Amino acid sequence: MSSLQGARVLITGGAGFVGSQIADKLIDSGASRIVILDNLIRGSRQNLAYAIASERVELIEGDVRDAELVSSLMEGVDVVFHQSALRITHCAQEPMLASDVMHRGLQNVLEAATRWGVSKVVAASSASVYGEPSYLPIDEGHPFNNRTLYGALKIGEEQMLRAYAEMSGLRYLALRPFNIYGPRMDIHGLYTEVMIRWLQRLSEGESPIIFGDGSQTMDFIHVEDVARAYLLAAESDETDDVFNVGSGTDTSLLELCSFLCEEMGVPDAKPEFKPPRSVNPVSRRLASTAHIRECLGFEPRIKLREGLQDLVRWYKTPAGAV
Repeated sequence: MSSLQGARVLITGGAGFVGSQIADKLIDSGASRIVILDNLIRGSRQNLAYAIASERVELIEGDVRDAELVSSLMEGVDVVFHQSALRITHCAQEPMLASDVMHRGLQNVLEAATRWGVSKVVAASSASVYGEPSYLPIDEGHPFNNRTLYGALKIGEEQMLRAYAEMSGLRYLALRPFNIYGPRMDIHGLYTEVMIRWLQRLSEGESPIIFGDGSQTMDFIHVEDVARAYLLAAESDETDDVFNVGSGTDTSLLELCSFLCEEMGVPDAKPEFKPPRSVNPVSRRLASTAHIRECLGFEPRIKLREGLQDLVRWYKTPAGAV
């Protein structure tokens, strides 16, 4: 186990939802220098207010597809957190862009990491690689039943990491987060998450919309827990492996909607039901967390109701939607 105290770190997509939370935790862990590469399309400077105030963070507005830029930022870096990606819905609507950003972007990172002798790359994969589950809970050996472009690209990213480990001895871990929620979720973008759309409608006196009958379940994990898992992965001696990051509890959309209505002060609000959408039509998600617990010592700390209260508090502040 190696400490991040004094480490020099690069975070691609570091101004985004998860990347900015990683930056905050790196500051608290004593990292000496954090370079963040972000095109600020999904991310924002506001997300980095705490980290930037430490004066140990440099934000570079740029594109992960720029190989020369990525290489120039990699010199002297100890650990890379690769978070750059497009949302699943965005991938479906702009497949060529998605492939370019997620495939070429990662390859630029891996080429530069290999060239400059980076100690470890910790990359964001996704539970989307599993698709419709063949069994529950879903462990890391579950087959790839994915039928989305986003999931296909994430599978490809995992394979690229493995190939570079074989070719050049790259040390890496990939994490497969399940359904991440919490403060700094994208509010104003075109491809917002279901919780944000519900919060927006509830705040405007409208009914939240559920696509389907609401029986589909997800494994919700708070972003702070996810960020902590990334740091544990960076500090671990483990390499050449993948880990689920989930709560180990499944919650139906009907339950989630009811919880959010209560936290927003409108417990009697009723959802509006619409036909299921074709993007990512997965009926159930439930993570097996045994592997990450045994290898990295990770246990989720934030329960769903506590986490939803945190999300609603943030949403109601100037930093959120109001």
